[in-house]
Amino acid sequence: MDLGQVNPGHVLVAAKAHAENIYALDDAQAACVFRTAAKVARSLRDAFSPQGLSVYQANGTAAGQTVFHFHMHLVPRYEGDGMNLTWPVKNPPREQLEANAAKIRACIKRS
Repeated sequence: MDLGQVNPGHVLVAAKAHAENIYALDDAQAACVFRTAAKVARSLRDAFSPQGLSVYQANGTAAGQTVFHFHMHLVPRYEGDGMNLTWPVKNPPREQLEANAAKIRACIKRS
């Protein structure tokens, strides 16, 4: 889970080995990342019942990275949620983040 986001259930999915961008992954690695993202997305749906899910990736200078690396964001959307992500974000209490992570882990284990 991305511990710096206020949206309940925001998760980052990344390859196990460093990849500068999605083009650095071979077909099998890319397929694995997307399968994992789909599994996590189902778990987010089951844990938080969002009205939708945004999946996006940004890397390189456009994302403000100093060390380029590939990752995907899975962000649940909720009624009235404008998704105005700002930086730096306001961190929710650690207990809330841990509770969110536990919900997602439980759903992933069931799927």
